[in-house]
Amino acid sequence: MDTVKVVPVSSKRDFNKFIKMQWKFYEGNPYWVPPLLYDRKKILSKDKNPFFRHSDMEMFIAWNGSEPVGRIAAIKNDLHIKVSGQNEGFFGFFECINDQSVADKLFDAASKWLKEKGLSVMMGPANPSSNDDWGFLTDGFDDQPRFMMPYNPPYYIDLTLGAGLTKAKGLLAYKIATKDVIKNDKVMRAGEILKNRYKISIKSINLKDFDNELEKVKYVYNNAWAYNWGFVPFTEEEINSVAADLKQLIDPSLALFAEMDGKTVGFTLTLPDYNFPFKKMNGRLLPFGFLHMLTNKEKFRIVRILTLGIVPEYQKKGIDSLLYLELIKNADVLGVEFGEASWILEDNEMMNNALIKMGGEVYKKYCLYKTNI
Repeated sequence: MDTVKVVPVSSKRDFNKFIKMQWKFYEGNPYWVPPLLYDRKKILSKDKNPFFRHSDMEMFIAWNGSEPVGRIAAIKNDLHIKVSGQNEGFFGFFECINDQSVADKLFDAASKWLKEKGLSVMMGPANPSSNDDWGFLTDGFDDQPRFMMPYNPPYYIDLTLGAGLTKAKGLLAYKIATKDVIKNDKVMRAGEILKNRYKISIKSINLKDFDNELEKVKYVYNNAWAYNWGFVPFTEEEINSVAADLKQLIDPSLALFAEMDGKTVGFTLTLPDYNFPFKKMNGRLLPFGFLHMLTNKEKFRIVRILTLGIVPEYQKKGIDSLLYLELIKNADVLGVEFGEASWILEDNEMMNNALIKMGGEVYKKYCLYKTNI
């Protein structure tokens, strides 16, 4: 489309258009879950999102006359550059009509902005970092995404590859049926052996002592993944912000600490799949959004394991498998039919092996893409 122009977001009106135009691209798609407008505005606002205390972003909209036909954000994550030592920038929040020329213009705008910032590689999608949702869905389009996971139409992959980007890393999502694990006597016995051998205790989070519990979460999170590809630690302000948002959504029986030798050595957080009530809310908390959440709270049959990590010196002892087992037993009591463990790096042998031993099966795949700029 020769008439299409890509311009930076420069007004409140454009900012709101950048967010709300997403509905246009998924009209009639039965699997897409509308994001909460309040949450999108918080994530994209440089005043409200603590991510922007250390990073920068430029948002672009592709216009065909007065009609928006695509969007993209260019992201310079200074903390990622510092931690990884890589001169990489990111693109994110990509949406586009099925037109290669429009996609090319969007990717060109993002890469040009990043190059002007002195970066030599563009990777993504990151919305806006690895601590948020990232990657394009590449397999599993006939199911709505679990809570805090991305969704996109299949043609986005063609547009990305057509623009010259190539695969950077694959991510996996596993499906674990609770009853299958509960009925597996071998797996359950192995868990008890592990617990007794290493004198491991598993404890639920104490929401009444949330500030102190959060300190333990920070310790595990920023140590367990320190050497993982793409990992960037949360800043103090970022993790406090995320914790404040998630606290009201936590079921204590699904947020567990592993303790050994008198130390906290592991943590896992699983949340009900709130995308089911969110879908009915169509992006809005008011006037009846909270009612949808409350009336559906006892009906969740699917959960998502957001994070599970073991501090490095206690890895390879099976503590990760033990946490999964305890989660599954607690989820079964709650009536949960299956859980999704996501996302897992495709080459993270320790985590993949633990999930396979639990009877987990890969049922969705995601991918990050990159290009030199």
